[in-house]
Amino acid sequence: MKILIVEDEIPAQVQLERLICMCYPDFEIVGKITSVKSAVEWLATQTADLIFMDVELSDGVCFEIFNQVEVTAQVIITTAYDNYAVKAFKVNSIDYLLKPIGRDDFTDAVTKFLRRKQPSVPFDIEALKQLILPQAKYKQRFTVRLGERIIVLDTADIAYFYAEEKATFMITHENKRYLSDFSLDAIEEQLNPKEFFRLTRGCIAGIRAIGTIAKYSNSRLKVLLQPPYHENILVSRVRIPLFLNWLEGK
Repeated sequence: MKILIVEDEIPAQVQLERLICMCYPDFEIVGKITSVKSAVEWLATQTADLIFMDVELSDGVCFEIFNQVEVTAQVIITTAYDNYAVKAFKVNSIDYLLKPIGRDDFTDAVTKFLRRKQPSVPFDIEALKQLILPQAKYKQRFTVRLGERIIVLDTADIAYFYAEEKATFMITHENKRYLSDFSLDAIEEQLNPKEFFRLTRGCIAGIRAIGTIAKYSNSRLKVLLQPPYHENILVSRVRIPLFLNWLEGK
């Protein structure tokens, strides 16, 4: 039985490996991966029978994996958040383990996997999102590494996020700029949609950062942010109804 571990926290990774070796010595751990990028690269050329997968990885959330590559293995999700729908969480071949993972919960999940006699069915990523995202705790803070220092930024202190030349930046309300380890897509998944809106492909803004809004050519809206953004923010005609509803808190 080939097992893949997708987990960016080393203690959790070690615990899973220990449980596998202790309870199922015949299982083969074929990979230990810490990021969305490396998981996509691995799954593009290799396969496993079962994947233990953390929700939040070093460069994003696990949903991005399924958007980029076909996952044919069965998956057991792991997470540290006890507010997820643990008991209700049953999507196709998926089970759910809460960290720190105990031996009994671990063996129960693997036993369910081993007892399944039906062929593996496609991973239902949309069902997974519906079960997890509405109940998840939205990200409250981001950490930033500055040399040997680590700075903690409260999400409420961030005016907007933007992507530029394959990098993602955070701008605070005090107009300070910090580099983020997450992609803009990963950040969007973790933010409260009531507080932040993706204005364009390259910019996500908080409600407090919205300055003036004016009509622009081709039925678009021009949005000025505070602190000022380095280029024009133009909301497309298609997204205007969503943007206006967001402004009104709908």
